[in-house]
Amino acid sequence: MAILKIARMGHPVLRRVADPVEDPSDPEIQRLIADMAETMADASGAGLAAPQVHVPKRVILFIVPAERATLEGEADRPRGLSVLINPVVEPVGTGMVPGWEGCLSIPGLRGIVPRHAHIRYRGLDADGRPVEREAKGFHARVVQHELDHLDGVLYLDRMPDLSLLTFNDEIRYFPDDLSELALRGRDATSLSQTNDGNGTQE
Repeated sequence: MAILKIARMGHPVLRRVADPVEDPSDPEIQRLIADMAETMADASGAGLAAPQVHVPKRVILFIVPAERATLEGEADRPRGLSVLINPVVEPVGTGMVPGWEGCLSIPGLRGIVPRHAHIRYRGLDADGRPVEREAKGFHARVVQHELDHLDGVLYLDRMPDLSLLTFNDEIRYFPDDLSELALRGRDATSLSQTNDGNGTQE
């Protein structure tokens, strides 16, 4: 295993659509997954997508730490390292919720991003077995964030108001209730997009 270099905003690999994985059992894909897991742990991240380590493949890894889970049912419980290959996500309902997001590819900054409150996703695990789950809370947020990376989308692109972008050290100046801040001036639902498969430090 190896710790890989993380691509930062501005690198072209973060703006292209990643290619599907044809064979999850390919030794190169298995090595990539192992290296991504080590890289994510080293960076203290909650999620990582293959394009973030300069590999334009449809692979993501994520965790749901106990302190970020609401414990409100199976859709948002703590979850150890999860691997998704060729993932697809669809919203369940129209509800949106604002929340802070950071990104290993945009170090030092966080922004308030509206995301679907409830999603369903599917893909393959590291062994090529089908996975299908529903997710809410942080679980839903981290999956949506990482899938965006597979389509060349950064969380900044999802922000309806860039005045809600801040350095990590300045978050203390923001109120705890983000609802009015996150939705002011624009309808956040207009930013929502469904990943059809073709195309938090997280």
